[in-house]
Amino acid sequence: MKALPSSYNRDLQEDKETLFDSTDTIRAALDVFTAMLSQLKINRDRMEAAANDPNLFATDLAEYLVKKGTPFREAHEIVGKLVAESAAKKTPLDQVPLAEMKKFSPLFDTDVTKIFDVRRSLAARRAIGAPSPENVAGQIARWKKHLT
Repeated sequence: MKALPSSYNRDLQEDKETLFDSTDTIRAALDVFTAMLSQLKINRDRMEAAANDPNLFATDLAEYLVKKGTPFREAHEIVGKLVAESAAKKTPLDQVPLAEMKKFSPLFDTDVTKIFDVRRSLAARRAIGAPSPENVAGQIARWKKHLT
């Protein structure tokens, strides 16, 4: 904005088209979402099955190794190789035998089976914006207060 005249200037108008287009798109999307949400049916069994996909716990496995002293970069690489082999063998990650896991890192131990628990995993995610039950409940309460 430095050295631009203080009155009307076309240079300042170039961003308006995309801004107005974006607001029109958002407004239309909100209309669709409003109509959609009233008809939404939640299939809890399918949601639970999807949330329990063992591959979703790859980050938890890396964090497990980090807590045991592995630098995150190495833990990420170890788990990446483990996931790749698991996929190649068509073995769900939570069914990889401990002896196989130990080939990737000797730090894997019997307690690794606790990693594959979606509720435990979510409860551990407490950072701002993370999906712990407490955070989600707090956001629901916040938005209910804000919207009513």
